[in-house]
Amino acid sequence: MGSLENRVFEHDVMEIVQTRWSSRAFDRERKLSEEDLGAVLEAATYAPNCFNEQPWRWVVARQGSPAFEAIVSTMTPCNQAWAPEASVLLVMLSKQTFSYNNQPNRFARFDTGTAWGYLTLEAQSRGVLAHGMGGFKPDELRNRLGIPADFEIVALAALGYYGSPDYLPDSVKAKEKPNPRKPVVEVIFTPEI
Repeated sequence: MGSLENRVFEHDVMEIVQTRWSSRAFDRERKLSEEDLGAVLEAATYAPNCFNEQPWRWVVARQGSPAFEAIVSTMTPCNQAWAPEASVLLVMLSKQTFSYNNQPNRFARFDTGTAWGYLTLEAQSRGVLAHGMGGFKPDELRNRLGIPADFEIVALAALGYYGSPDYLPDSVKAKEKPNPRKPVVEVIFTPEI
């Protein structure tokens, strides 16, 4: 894994948060176990959400399946350079209406992102690499997978075990390190009322 030395924490943050980052280097030979996949998906179900709607849905595609290939075909070339080496690809969906009254759920995307955060932390605790992606063609993906209109396609993710970055193209290998973060003071806005 990449060096974490460019990360500076001002507070006593949980180690799992300190060490999590989005590598692109998968162990191409090791398939994600059913236990680890089940656990990361179950952890996501415990994310807080509006009215306990749990609007997130996951399209789960294992490497070699037709759904996996369909997902890869809609990715940008940059993501196609490394993501097909993952054991599993996820499509994150967000149900746009509440089930109890069919009214718009304006918190659906927020809640889905929270579930993704829980998923990544459980993955990190198990040595599972979880890398989210926004580089894909949503309309094409919707058509290829037959995703209903009431579900927004939020993002993609690649899951698998950490591996060596040696197989990565040089352009991708150059990015294979944790990114620094802004100091907390830069992301806080305190209105003076």
